[in-house]
Amino acid sequence: MTTISLRGLTLGATAALAFSTAPVLALDLQFYFPVAVGGGAATTIQELTDAYMAAHPEVKIEPVYTGSYTDTIVKAMTAAKGGNPPQLAVIGAAEMFNLIGEDVIAPFDDYVSEADKAAWLGGFYPAFMENSQAFDKTWGIPFQRSTPVMYWNKDAFKAAGLDPEHAPATWDEMVEMAQKLTIRDTAGNVTQWGVRIPTAGFPYWLFQGVAIPNDGILASADGTQTAFNSPESVEAAEKLVALTGDQGVMEQGTLDWGATPKAFFEGNAAMIWTTTGNLTNITQNAPFPFGVGFLPAAKHYGAPTGGGNFYLFKDSTDAEKKASVDFVKWMTAPEQAAKWTIATGYVAPRAEDWETPALKEYAEQVPGALVARDQLQYAKAELTVYQNAQITQILNSALEAIMTGQTAPKAALDDAQAKADAILKAYR
Repeated sequence: MTTISLRGLTLGATAALAFSTAPVLALDLQFYFPVAVGGGAATTIQELTDAYMAAHPEVKIEPVYTGSYTDTIVKAMTAAKGGNPPQLAVIGAAEMFNLIGEDVIAPFDDYVSEADKAAWLGGFYPAFMENSQAFDKTWGIPFQRSTPVMYWNKDAFKAAGLDPEHAPATWDEMVEMAQKLTIRDTAGNVTQWGVRIPTAGFPYWLFQGVAIPNDGILASADGTQTAFNSPESVEAAEKLVALTGDQGVMEQGTLDWGATPKAFFEGNAAMIWTTTGNLTNITQNAPFPFGVGFLPAAKHYGAPTGGGNFYLFKDSTDAEKKASVDFVKWMTAPEQAAKWTIATGYVAPRAEDWETPALKEYAEQVPGALVARDQLQYAKAELTVYQNAQITQILNSALEAIMTGQTAPKAALDDAQAKADAILKAYR
């Protein structure tokens, strides 16, 4: 988990707070920030905060980095319950209902002008706002947001007699290509798998990349119900496990999330699914030309959104909240959003960001950067419910049982659904 402490922060009435008329105040703010993927995330946050301080000499920001999304939510909730919460944090967007249910965050709407509600809050891509808004309020501001995408090794495609510029458009086409891309030595041992979809680390997220195109929506919009064992979800699980079974195009067992880019670089897998937040990492480290494409369609295209939002913690003064909102507005402005996207591969979360000269030039140099943005028209919110960590762990355990052959897909998902119902019924 990453902590950014804003110590000795002094803001004047006109220097940084859009509508504060108070005299100069000394504010002590804390900002928690996770660094969860490859790329230049930590370095870029330092550069951005330095730039903010240069433009606001009355502000001191001290970044301190540790951990992951999970670490961040645990630390933030522990601090909030202990009476010493941060004023601001970047936490997984999927934790929105959990944070609302614990009554530890405040909506941004109360700290922006009416003009900003339309121009700023209204400017984010709708797919990202699906798990940023609820109950007619904006609880999270999209920042390091993503979707999973497919990466493919163009050299491996050429060697298999496939068009290196053509990604599989459908699930069936992916399987057909993966069969041609799977290479075995004379002893029958696989030296290159056709496809790798991580099934450990964040299995629920990439499972949604199979389910959503199959009309499998795993959670209700109000965060109180799941549909783990719907026919569409069960069919999605059957498709996933078949890759490692009769189709023989993906390594059996649970495949680690963090090791997936390395497996790609080393030629262990010709196609991989991972976050667009790994785009910069893959661009810098892949020893071969690669392509980036939508997740393959079933009934249609589809993908889950992912990543983190800025959240405003409730137990702070109005002056602290306004100072935090000012910082968030600056961090999500087009120039800063462009720098963040170029450094990390995360999707710049507003259409106007993509009109900046920096992102236009970047998109020309790295066309794959546009894939996740364009996929947003088909995207749905990732699994976002009350007691989110517990519910996602239930699904993750079911997927592990499925992928290791311990339990059949329907039985595992029936059991997961029953466990989720037992927890969520209290919120209906």
